[in-house]
Amino acid sequence: MIGKAVKGDLIVISSIDRLGRTYRETLEQWRIITKEKECDVVVLDMPLLDTRRKGDLTGALISDIVLALLTYVANTERDHIRQRQKEGIQAAKLRGVKFGRPPKKRDPLWFIMLDNVQSGRFSRREAARILGVCHKTFIDWAKKQEAGIKLEIEI
Repeated sequence: MIGKAVKGDLIVISSIDRLGRTYRETLEQWRIITKEKECDVVVLDMPLLDTRRKGDLTGALISDIVLALLTYVANTERDHIRQRQKEGIQAAKLRGVKFGRPPKKRDPLWFIMLDNVQSGRFSRREAARILGVCHKTFIDWAKKQEAGIKLEIEI
């Protein structure tokens, strides 16, 4: 959107945190829009952040202060959300919650295909294709087999 903006455009955003993920990024985007592109900005949830009032030095000062403060608060809140999420994930793991896709069960032909790969009759890619899995899955299964990790067999 910023690439298409031209001098005099009005950019309306719902909240200041929509401009960036970090404090610095948000302030930099604001600077680019208002100074370089010379566009006006209206932030719907913060009427003080309306750059259409030109020539009002006090209004501009208040707008800059509010922008810096709100951007800082939004960035701090994002950091807190990430921290709480991290803590929640750790607590869930301690309770035994499993994340991600369940492991794919091996076809009963797995051991035959592994023998064929080890004897050189098939490449790992060919064996994976025959078993209907991706090459990486075949390699992971082989590594787990070597490490003695039990994997479920599909019956």
